[in-house]
Amino acid sequence: MKKELKIFDKPKNVKRLLGSFYVSLLILLIIDFFIQKHAEFPWEGATEFFAVYGFISCVLLIFVAKILRLFVKRDEDYYE
Repeated sequence: MKKELKIFDKPKNVKRLLGSFYVSLLILLIIDFFIQKHAEFPWEGATEFFAVYGFISCVLLIFVAKILRLFVKRDEDYYE
């Protein structure tokens, strides 16, 4: 039986997808300079605040998940 190639099996397609993600990220970061923000707190009005806040939140979430894994993880034969 012939194996069907998926879209992500070719490295060229993956590079194109990552390139398009990076270009869209750059466009969104540039657009952020021109958008008027209606911030409730002074720090929300800072340039690229939400991009930095989202990145830091994602990194913290990963570290918290690694710590919680120590408490939640089960043995391999737990369900047997």
